[in-house]
Amino acid sequence: MSDKHKRVAYYPGCALEGTGHAYNRSTREVGKALGLDLVELRNWNCCGAMEVKNIDPRLQTYLSARNLSIADAMGFDTVMAPCNGCYHNLKKAEYDLAKDPASREVTDRLSRKAGHATYEAGKVTTIHALDWIKESVGEQGLKTRVKNSLKGLKVANYYGCMYTRPRHIFPEKDKGPGSESTSKPHFMDDLLAAAGAENVEYPLKTACCGGAHTLSDSDTSTKLVLNLLTTAEACGADVIATECPTCHTGLEMHQVRAEKVFGRKTSVKILYFTQLLGMALGLSARKVGVQENFSDSTGLLHARGLG
Repeated sequence: MSDKHKRVAYYPGCALEGTGHAYNRSTREVGKALGLDLVELRNWNCCGAMEVKNIDPRLQTYLSARNLSIADAMGFDTVMAPCNGCYHNLKKAEYDLAKDPASREVTDRLSRKAGHATYEAGKVTTIHALDWIKESVGEQGLKTRVKNSLKGLKVANYYGCMYTRPRHIFPEKDKGPGSESTSKPHFMDDLLAAAGAENVEYPLKTACCGGAHTLSDSDTSTKLVLNLLTTAEACGADVIATECPTCHTGLEMHQVRAEKVFGRKTSVKILYFTQLLGMALGLSARKVGVQENFSDSTGLLHARGLG
């Protein structure tokens, strides 16, 4: 286990202050329960999400680099981003600044204009919430802290497409035993299994949920989500565990839309992996924000002794 990840800079990103608030709440509460310290970046900005790159990809690199510069100025060499989009963009900025002179020039010019230090590639490492818990506490550490086992809960772990793609911006993955896999990620499976859950074999772990198409082509997004939901049910899952606010919101909203528009009803529940871990650690469902989810899992959780 790594002591360096017990105190990290925290970059919640825009979604966790909005539709993904339950992810923010549960991440912070799980951190407290595990004795981990999150220090939020001061005056952070949007990473550029999915939109800015369509206008100017180097501007998006600068937006993410500014957040890394803040972490560096605060004395941190590690920043934790729970959102897949933020995680992806910060990792991509690191790659672009190391490989692309034009990205470095734009970032330096905008940094000087904004009046802050230009971020230099290699000074700060970005990790995901899964890395944070896996590497600071690990499965054995979790097992010793479980107060309310997830035993009997069948979970399909859904990572989404930006957690592992494109592979070249995640050089720490695919390094053999102990590292994350881009073809078949397992960190969320490992953590929830340590909390007692039964992970089902879910073949669509990294399939796209259509999040980027929700506003422009809702039907396509609904069909992609419906495929994720029906496959999870076919695999025997009670719950789809998520680790991305865009994916989580998409699964919840399009589950409702699939029934209203296409007449396809599914009953699998959607919960953040941090909410499940929090309840396993003895936190109440309210403490980890289950009441903020659109997917109503109250009955299921009570039946499993977790509500």
